[in-house]
Amino acid sequence: MRRILLAGCLAAASLPSALCAQQPWRAAEPDYAWSFPADHWSHPSFRTEWWYLTGIVRDTADSARRFGYQFTFFRVGLSADSLPYRSAWATPGLIMGHASISDLGSGHHVFSEILFRPNGLLGGFGASGDPLIAWSRAPYGTDGRWTLSWNGSAFDVAIRDDAHGIAFAFTTTPAKPLVLQGPDGYSRKGEGPTAASLYYSFTRLRTTGTLTVGGEEIPIVGESWMDKEFGSNQLAPDQVGWDWFSLRLDDGRDVMLYLLRSEDGDSYGRGTVVAPDGTPTYLDRAAWTVTVTRRWRSERTGAEYPSRWRLASPELSLDVDVVPLLAAQENVTALVPGLFYWEGAVEVRARDGSRVGEGYVELTGYGTKARPAI
Repeated sequence: MRRILLAGCLAAASLPSALCAQQPWRAAEPDYAWSFPADHWSHPSFRTEWWYLTGIVRDTADSARRFGYQFTFFRVGLSADSLPYRSAWATPGLIMGHASISDLGSGHHVFSEILFRPNGLLGGFGASGDPLIAWSRAPYGTDGRWTLSWNGSAFDVAIRDDAHGIAFAFTTTPAKPLVLQGPDGYSRKGEGPTAASLYYSFTRLRTTGTLTVGGEEIPIVGESWMDKEFGSNQLAPDQVGWDWFSLRLDDGRDVMLYLLRSEDGDSYGRGTVVAPDGTPTYLDRAAWTVTVTRRWRSERTGAEYPSRWRLASPELSLDVDVVPLLAAQENVTALVPGLFYWEGAVEVRARDGSRVGEGYVELTGYGTKARPAI
């Protein structure tokens, strides 16, 4: 489950207002016929889509020096219909990219972003069989492109932002096979018939490459998690945000959990635990509990986020703490006013405090009444 996406007709100056109305986007359905590798590429009949990688990597020369990273490309549909224009600037959608690096030693977190209309100059989405899945220009003032590519077994990703002094170029290979999130990849987000997405993950990707912070290029190795999700109408009218966990446990299991929060404080949740051999088990909300045990307030936005959790599941024989490796991992966008969320590297600890895993957590809809649109 995932992501912050744009609402309405943001930045679509080439679209007449009539085309910003509700359009007949395709809904996620439980009998979707998956086809790989073709489904790694875009699905323009659905309103929203994202490719998302997070990971924790270390300096190959100094394994104590660790970094968390996030990379996301979003495809945001604005019109399901063909546009009555021949101009390349008349686009039915947008491409948005978010990237961040958390230096877990220095405590420094850097966020970068792009937002363009897909066309031959600014960005776009490749067709199945093209190694390039999605691309965009780098942020203004930086030469080059942001890219997400298929390398034959998994994904290569590259970003650069000279103004913020960050870059990375990573190659990934699967340590475990692809897993569908939810039965047949149909991921329920509520009780309504269309409150769902189509969702799969690579929960463990061996990761190599280079990372740049403060002008220093560092060779790295580590492990990543990749999510792909697409759909057209996931949040219910009363849902205001979500808490999402992707955890790689040292015993070889991987755990994905999400809670969709409602205005009245209730939540809708689902989860998946992936065995060491790649076999998934799907969890309903009754199979686990997440209790917030600490909070952190952002000086920049004033938002107060959960900042430590106790995760318990008798079904999984699991009772652990999920602890941020850095409290200040908030992403605040400049291109979409009022849009901010927390996306950060975490460690999983047993009740005695020993490390038993690592991963990432995403928190949206805190500190604002703006409802994420997905």
